[in-house]
Amino acid sequence: MSPLKRILAFAKPHQKYLYLSIFFNLLYSVFQIFSVLVMLPVLQMIFNVDQEKITKPVYSGKFSEYFSYIKTSAFYNIQESITEYGAIKVLAALCIITATSFLFRNISRYFGSFMLVNYRVGITKDLRSKVYQKFLKLPVSFFTEQRKGDMMSRISNDIGSIENSIMGSLVDVINAPFMITASLITLFALSPSLTLFSLLVFPVMGGIISWVGKSLKRKSKKAQEELGNLFSIVDETLKSSKIIKIFNADIILNARFEKTTQNWKNHAIAMSRRRELASPSSEFLGSVTILLITWFAGIQILEKQTMDAVTFIGFIAIFFQILEPAKRLSAAISNMQGGIPAVQRVLEVLDYDLKVEEITHPISIKNLNHQIEFKNISFYYDKDNQILKNFNLTIPRGKTVALVGQSGSGKTTIANLLARFYDVTDGEILIDGINIKDLNLTEYRKLLGMVTQESVLFNDSVYNNIWMGKTEASEEEVIQAAKIANAHQFIENLPEKYQTNIGDDGNKLSGGQKQRISIARAVLKNPPIMILDEATSALDTESERLVQDALDHMMENRTSIVIAHRLSTIQKADHIVVMERGNIVEQGTHDELITNNNVYKKLVELQNFG
Repeated sequence: MSPLKRILAFAKPHQKYLYLSIFFNLLYSVFQIFSVLVMLPVLQMIFNVDQEKITKPVYSGKFSEYFSYIKTSAFYNIQESITEYGAIKVLAALCIITATSFLFRNISRYFGSFMLVNYRVGITKDLRSKVYQKFLKLPVSFFTEQRKGDMMSRISNDIGSIENSIMGSLVDVINAPFMITASLITLFALSPSLTLFSLLVFPVMGGIISWVGKSLKRKSKKAQEELGNLFSIVDETLKSSKIIKIFNADIILNARFEKTTQNWKNHAIAMSRRRELASPSSEFLGSVTILLITWFAGIQILEKQTMDAVTFIGFIAIFFQILEPAKRLSAAISNMQGGIPAVQRVLEVLDYDLKVEEITHPISIKNLNHQIEFKNISFYYDKDNQILKNFNLTIPRGKTVALVGQSGSGKTTIANLLARFYDVTDGEILIDGINIKDLNLTEYRKLLGMVTQESVLFNDSVYNNIWMGKTEASEEEVIQAAKIANAHQFIENLPEKYQTNIGDDGNKLSGGQKQRISIARAVLKNPPIMILDEATSALDTESERLVQDALDHMMENRTSIVIAHRLSTIQKADHIVVMERGNIVEQGTHDELITNNNVYKKLVELQNFG
């Protein structure tokens, strides 16, 4: 299916607005042509031309003479009305009819545009919602591979480009051919030979439009990509302001930003240049056509006398009615071509392979009853860089297992695989003997809680950040979770207590305070399995003591996996696993490993414990 058809699939819930817009635009076209045609007898009366007596026409039955019959009948009826009511009254009536036609024409145009707004905005809203829902489902690996600023650009600028370039042009693409066709039929009725002559310009115009559209598509894609790069640089700048200032990196980042904006400027100017070329090109061709038609009509009026002046004026007026929809059609085609790259960038997100997916009929799970087992686990991003090799570990229910080792040994990877942020390359992870790939993913993750080194908090109140752990929790449960996490006391001292907004990433709080709120959120969820990934490594001594005390309370009677560099925090663990380059080099209790006098003891001695 083409990218354009894919996007138009989002239009189905809003098709009624499109149909209504087309209906009112068709009415607009009809009234526009009618208002011009009504002016012909008005002009004829004012200039007092061709006033010879018209006899009542008789239709011969030939289709080629039908439009001439309609035209002659109209003039005959006007002639009879003049005889009966007088020329002034008939002129007044024709003027009123023309004014009414113009009124309904503009009313129809308004409602056509009004309905189109509902159509465009509705599709844009649904498309943004779909992309955001995809963001929520995407695996962690996606966000390590892609730049966040580029993703922001796709959900904002690219979808905005789709709305303006494609949805805004769609009605013109549908309506303009109707307007052009209706006008051509009317022109053919007025003068078949002059109409055929005027059509010679359209193939030339179509060729120019096609060329402009293709070049627009190329330039638009490059401009959208550079805009994504620009957003990424801005995102990194906002998140790294301290580092930028302390290392005087503003010159480097400014140069990078200037280079990206210059590239975007070049592509945007080239794209706009080609887009703006569409309208003047069609206008120039239209002007040439008018001059050629005038010359051709002049021959028929002055030499052959096969056409009257009023008919020629009407012909030119209606032909001008063709030029506007033709220009809109050419601009719409160019805009849609320019919007295709934005569609492709949005579809890349929607079509991204989730990689971590459920089976068709997953197994329901409500609790951990016996054990977690890592069975011959191997994992790598690429075959030349294995992170885990034949990793085996069993964690009985209710026990605390600590993973220690130098950076890059695979500790955090174990936690990520258990949470199914990634799927194992080889082997299997079993929960009570069932492969986690066979489990209902939503239900399985309800069994897990996680506290990481970097506290992930949202720009919201303290209460809502904790409440996120269990949205059906009462206020008393939220406060109790905060007390267990040693957070209640400092929360009570905040300006608005639990309703205090903590700012972007919780920046209004200290590191220890942020971590205790993260722990409170995990406590409120009350999961049977808890993953602690360097939960105290970034804290000062005082904060570490408070956080560690909160963690000890939280891990009571709970199955826990603790990843730590500070070995003092895991001496009470039921089982300690020492890892090195994806392999287990030794394991046991703290006392057993000290007695072994191997890798663990050396790590302890380096940190002055023992």
